[in-house]
Amino acid sequence: MSTLTLETKDNVAEITIQSPPANALSSTILQDLSNELDKIENDSSVKAILLKGEGKFFSAGADIKEFTSLQGAEDYQGLAAKGQQLFNRIENFHVPVIAVIHGAALGGGLELAMSCHIRYVADGAKLGLPELNLGIIPGFAGTQRLPRHVGSARAYEMILSGTPITGEEAVRIGLANQSFPEEELFTKAEQLAKAIAKKSGPTINHVMKLIPYAHTSQFEAGTNAEAEAFGDVFGNEDAKEGIQAFIDKRKPEFKDQ
Repeated sequence: MSTLTLETKDNVAEITIQSPPANALSSTILQDLSNELDKIENDSSVKAILLKGEGKFFSAGADIKEFTSLQGAEDYQGLAAKGQQLFNRIENFHVPVIAVIHGAALGGGLELAMSCHIRYVADGAKLGLPELNLGIIPGFAGTQRLPRHVGSARAYEMILSGTPITGEEAVRIGLANQSFPEEELFTKAEQLAKAIAKKSGPTINHVMKLIPYAHTSQFEAGTNAEAEAFGDVFGNEDAKEGIQAFIDKRKPEFKDQ
């Protein structure tokens, strides 16, 4: 049974993550999302995609408990590479993907949102990369995409502190396009998607190909290095302690090893 739903209406596809309570990004969700993108690629009528989460959150992170089932550095590096490949696919998709963020987009959830082309957020939503609080690091290209949006200094601050920001702050620093009261968020996002869907399909497709030329050629090298580091970190004692502390809902006791 899929962890996502896909509905298409008036040239707009709406994908909803349905994995309560946190919509944590498991490997199953990543595969299901890839499958839904396959369907959209074969539907020439779709001109825009809305991506949202059901319940309280957009996505409150990656599935940390799933991490504990993995064994060595190669497994973790492979997991990171798989997520990166999917998010690269989203970033290079032929139609725009609009992330509609309420509640929280944390860790893998924010990395997913950053791979989308446009981000509409609720004013009070929480956005951040808190991985260092668990003794690990971002693995789905968070260290590479966040500086693109907010600059290096802000990226260092957000990742190293592990402290989330609000939707309103995300707009101020360039991480999100616009913020709205939560009760207006989905309506505003739908209005944008419908406005885009009224445009000529070929013009949309050309713009989606042209804007990425502005990206640095070092991005691929950076994501490869991140995946390798993600694997290395999981061999550390601090990573084991951080993940266990997260599961136990206590503060970790890091020993810098």
